[in-house]
Amino acid sequence: MRYLPLTENERTDMLARVGVAAIDDLFADIPAGKLLQRPLDLPRHKGEIEVERILSQFAARNTAAAAVPFFVGCGAYKHHVPASVDHLIQRSEFLTSYTPYQPEIAQGTLQYLFEFQTQVATLTGMDVANASMYDGSTGTAEAVLMAHRLTRRHKAILSGGLHPHYAEVVRTLSRMAGNAVVSLPADVRATEDLAALVDETVSCVVVQTPDVFGNLRDLSELASTCQRAGVLLIAVFTEVMALGLVQSPGQMGADIVVGEGQSIGNSLTFGGPYVGLFATRSKFVRQMPGRLCGETVDAAGRRGFVLTLSTREQHIRRDKATSNICTNSGLCCLAFTIHMALLGSTGLGRLARINHAHAVQLADRLANVPGVKVLNETFFNEFTVSLPGPATAIIEKMAEAGVLGGVPVSRLLPHDGSLANLIIVANTEVNTDEDRAAFVSALKGAL
Repeated sequence: MRYLPLTENERTDMLARVGVAAIDDLFADIPAGKLLQRPLDLPRHKGEIEVERILSQFAARNTAAAAVPFFVGCGAYKHHVPASVDHLIQRSEFLTSYTPYQPEIAQGTLQYLFEFQTQVATLTGMDVANASMYDGSTGTAEAVLMAHRLTRRHKAILSGGLHPHYAEVVRTLSRMAGNAVVSLPADVRATEDLAALVDETVSCVVVQTPDVFGNLRDLSELASTCQRAGVLLIAVFTEVMALGLVQSPGQMGADIVVGEGQSIGNSLTFGGPYVGLFATRSKFVRQMPGRLCGETVDAAGRRGFVLTLSTREQHIRRDKATSNICTNSGLCCLAFTIHMALLGSTGLGRLARINHAHAVQLADRLANVPGVKVLNETFFNEFTVSLPGPATAIIEKMAEAGVLGGVPVSRLLPHDGSLANLIIVANTEVNTDEDRAAFVSALKGAL
């Protein structure tokens, strides 16, 4: 028999207590177009073997990233993850449950989180990092909320080079909190003047580098402008691999650095789970969201690790906490930590150089295709290409030819018709010369 723990009267009393008349009122903040108008067209029940068969048939309709030349990026990247990473994260020493609130029985978990923080702080050029955020998009929204708390202002400026999905998450949280957001139009060539918008009403400026269109941005002058106005500069990245080669956001003067760590240690896995990276200056640490592991000594003077500054967190402060995140991407950040430890700084730098070199080779080949133009002056391993026709149709034709050629910008910004002919292309270390040749051949065929 189905177990229904609440009676109709109990449900009515609960709704009355929170001030709504019906269950549907609890979903009033969701746009009407996002709500299902009818149940999904799915069988009401099937046996286990039947479910496996049906789902396998669905899965067979996908084109796996490893099955064809793959040049899709735009926030999620195909990199090689050593087999040793997956082997080590499955060891029993790491298979601990939930958050390590009891340090005396969770030293292993706490130590790798501490090492993770150290790696992230070093990569971003910042003083302190947390452990950890869900992903880059929610981490960006948390950074904006942190800036509001620090400045006691409530307006954020979002660069037109910020990933549209990240910008949408910021707008969603800001709308619920009653904060103002100024979103600039798409900035394909990184020509916007963010400094002109900085004034005493602004809490923070959010800018991505490399940005969603692949442009590398020098944040130094903007950082100086923000500092003079008491505005915090939030630097965002979606491709953490770039930090192995380019100047870190901390070195350019950013106050908060946040982004996606999927590229190191974590595979694409259909879009998640991923791991958000978040770092800031030590003077801001008490307003930083997420958990923070610290190093200490026990009663015998032995090195140990603990969660520290926990009064910032929801399990202690509840409604006064800096964040309501109640878990972390522990397994993903363990994979990140192991992969980073295997690479070391020298290995990461070499891998980043390979990524850049491969992208340059592809860009040079595409520039020789009639009607095709690479729009970036600088880039890491991702760049934007202008095509002589609608990008969506061309990408579909390339897919039919067995090449996943990139992301049409219209998928990210569907309401801007001026971007309809643009694609964003990523070329990482996994792509070979043969893959690049196949890309050019498939593009010529599609054109």
